[in-house]
Amino acid sequence: MKALRTLVVEDDAIIGALLAETLEGLGHTVCAMERNVANAVAAASHYRPDLMIVDVGLGESSGISAVKEILRSRLVPHVFVTGETVRGMPLGPETVLIQKPFRVSDLERAIQRALAMAPACYSVREQSEKDEVVT
Repeated sequence: MKALRTLVVEDDAIIGALLAETLEGLGHTVCAMERNVANAVAAASHYRPDLMIVDVGLGESSGISAVKEILRSRLVPHVFVTGETVRGMPLGPETVLIQKPFRVSDLERAIQRALAMAPACYSVREQSEKDEVVT
C-alpha cells in the first residue's frame, strides 16, 4: 500500500496521538490532527488528505457530520472509529467502521477496505449527480 496523507479527527488527545503513531508506523503521514468538526473541515480543505480516520463522537458534535461536510466538496476515503454502540447511527452501507479498542491489523484492514470501496462510492455519487442535473 502506498503512503497516504491522512487526516485524523479525534477529540481525545491521547487516542489521537496513538492513532497518529500507528499510522506513521504503517508508513503513512499524518497531515493534521483535529478535535472538532470546523477544524476537520478546514484541514481537509487545506491539506487535501488521501484518507481520513474519524471518531464517530466528537464531544458535543459528530464525526459523521464532519465527514458529510467534507464529502460535499471532495470525496475522501475514510474510516470511522468508535468506542460506542453504533445502533441507530446514520451510517450507510459503504461505511467502514472499527470499534475501539482495536489492533493495528484491524486498522490496516479497515484502511484497505475504505480504499477499495472508494472507486465504487465515487462512481455511484457521480451517477447520482448526473441524474440530478438531467432531471
